[in-house]
This record gives sequence, structure tokens and C-alpha cells, in this order.
Amino acid sequence: MARPDRSGRVTERGLLRALRWGPGHRIAINAQDQMLVIASARAGQHVVGSRAELPLPASARQMCAIVPGQPLLLAALVAHDLLVIHPASTVARLLADLHAKVIGGHRVG
Repeated sequence: MARPDRSGRVTERGLLRALRWGPGHRIAINAQDQMLVIASARAGQHVVGSRAELPLPASARQMCAIVPGQPLLLAALVAHDLLVIHPASTVARLLADLHAKVIGGHRVG
């Protein structure tokens, strides 16, 4: 979990360490299905900052309804050299859908 600052940067050193993405590492950031998919990219437009911060471009934040201070769920997919960022609102919606399925399929009594 992380929260973007006012400039749209997030820091999660543990995940970046697991991915072996140090400061200056080039990345590509894509909005997809209300989440951000960040991939290692030799010619990526963005770089990991000197304090292990990830810059989240304004256009990508807008597409995913990410606002400063909002909790985000970050998941490192190390085997695929990817970092996926899910806004809390998306996680809440997915869990609500899952819980509705559980309740709908559950017999009481």
C-alpha cells in the first residue's frame, strides 16, 4: 500500500528492490482497465527517482481516478518485471463484486 503525493509520485522501496529497479531505471507506464501497469523499458519515458519514487503521469492518474493521498494497492509481478497499481476504489469494487457472489451462492440454514 502507498499513497501518491501532491505531485503524483509514490514510493515503495521494498517492491522496487524486489524488481531490481533502482534510481534511474527506465519504465513505461500504461493505464489499463482502471489500473496502472508499469514495466521495465529500455526506452521508457519515465525513470525511477533518486529516492525510489515512481512518477505517475497526470493523464494516467486521471484515467484511473487516482488522487493525492488516496490509498493504492501496489503489486510486484517479479517474474514478469511488472508493477501493477490498483486504486483503492477499484479494489473495493472488486471485493464488493466477489462478496456479492459469495452471498448469492451461500445457503443459510
